[in-house]
Amino acid sequence: MSVESTPPAAPSLDFIREIIAEDLASGACGGQVVTRFPPEPNGYLHLGHAKSICLNFGLAQEHAPHARCHLRFDDTNPTKEEVEYVESIQEDVRWLGFDWGTHLYYASDYFEKLYSFALQLIDKGLAYVDDQSAEEIRQGRGTLTSPGVASPYRDRSPSENRALFERMRAGEFKEGERVLRARIDMGSPNMNLRDPVLYRVLHAHHHRTGDAWCLYPMYDYAHPLSDALEGITHSLCTLEFEHHRPLYDWLIEHVDGLPSRPKQREFARLNLTYTLMSKRKLLRLVREGLVSGWNDPRMPTLSGIRRRGYPAAAVRQFCKAIGLTKYPSLTELNLLEHHVREELNRISRRVYAVLNPVRVVLTNYPEGQVEFLEIPNNPEDEGAGSRQVPLSRELFIEAEDFMQHPVPGFHRLVPGGEVRLKYAFCIICQEVITDANGAVVELRCTYDDATRRGAKPVGRPKVKGTIHWVSAAHALEVPVRLYDRLFTAEEPESAGEQEGDFTAALNPASLLEVSARIEPSIAEAAPAAHYQFERVGYFFTDPQDSRPGAPVFNRTVTLKEGFTIKPTAA
Repeated sequence: MSVESTPPAAPSLDFIREIIAEDLASGACGGQVVTRFPPEPNGYLHLGHAKSICLNFGLAQEHAPHARCHLRFDDTNPTKEEVEYVESIQEDVRWLGFDWGTHLYYASDYFEKLYSFALQLIDKGLAYVDDQSAEEIRQGRGTLTSPGVASPYRDRSPSENRALFERMRAGEFKEGERVLRARIDMGSPNMNLRDPVLYRVLHAHHHRTGDAWCLYPMYDYAHPLSDALEGITHSLCTLEFEHHRPLYDWLIEHVDGLPSRPKQREFARLNLTYTLMSKRKLLRLVREGLVSGWNDPRMPTLSGIRRRGYPAAAVRQFCKAIGLTKYPSLTELNLLEHHVREELNRISRRVYAVLNPVRVVLTNYPEGQVEFLEIPNNPEDEGAGSRQVPLSRELFIEAEDFMQHPVPGFHRLVPGGEVRLKYAFCIICQEVITDANGAVVELRCTYDDATRRGAKPVGRPKVKGTIHWVSAAHALEVPVRLYDRLFTAEEPESAGEQEGDFTAALNPASLLEVSARIEPSIAEAAPAAHYQFERVGYFFTDPQDSRPGAPVFNRTVTLKEGFTIKPTAA
């Protein structure tokens, strides 16, 4: 009797995808899924943005061909925005593997329409010009437990408000002298509905519109109306905008002539241990010289992790693995590093590199003799081929692979002990040479030619340890940057005597530079290439500082998860 196998259950949908499935089934979105990724060009993107990018562009891919994702820059604050940020954001999105096609937009594309919508609200009695200062407006909004106080200018007539607003556009007023506010409800329990500011005067040059405007819309005003103008069906944002949703809906409801009526949905942002996810705080690190720049490999910016060597595929897989929730949570950085290791293990070429070298002399190996061993480039990929690695009388091994006074459980090289050189043969330590301070500078060993190709020693105990090595005569000396976590605290913002003093948690050992000895095949390393230094970690040729024939290596991630930070001594 045959037994029929049960087909595997379809993966469960997250709540965003459930909403979209329901909308498609009911016809609520016209059979289309139109999302957008709408960054403000006031800084570099970080890993938190990667989650949103993968979600919005991923949804468009999943529902193709009846879907698309826009890249829109919400460029409403010229005092903080730069073309540099616009260009870096486009580079980051492309690096993650997504393309917006012809759907690249800017909120500044809609300045004229947004202005006309504001006039419409004024004419309806739903917006007014306020002469109060920013501090007076702030005080008048009340608190979470007390209602706001109406502005003395709240009851101006629509005609007077229109005239003043037109004069604001004409540049007749100084910055801060007047603003346009929505006329909603000063007693609302939601602070965002207590007559929020819609427009302010800024005599600032805009990176796209130049000096054509001195009147700029607020983000909370421009964002929903830009969504509507673009026909966005699902406006997806993080939970901190949940309390802004009533204003989003109010604007969509009260502005006439919009081509679509999008709805906002919120999901929990990405929070990672040992990581900051605030452009403002990251900007402080850059400005105070605590890192070398936005693309410092210790930074959680996409340009930083790209320079460190994180593969885009690993970031996409990580974003898929963490899923979407409606509640805040803290994700372990180890999970991201796990996906990075998984991808790098698959794609990285293996090489031998010694970061802290100790010289080994094989006293019974013929002087001047050199042999070349055939070693696979990647055991995980048969198509990666192999390379010739030279072996000679004098070698370098890692200092930590030798212990003069071994502790229990140490299975590498010790005085009188035996260890296997990977892909070569076994060696026995016969003599230890130290300097005047007692530091080991050389080991004199003998080798057993009969132990090649994994053969066991004859008449001696089984060898438990296998170590890597490089030929001293052929080794290249190259700079290697050992990057570690930028912060020692799981939640950096909670560190320090003062709340929010995240710099107190900076890791003094987040960057250690060493001069490593590496096998000669590395001379051909091109910039932006992935390598596994066997038994050491995954490394990446720095795309900024490397040159053909002169690589500089960044450590992407260690080989093992859950490593311990060990600050160097002062």
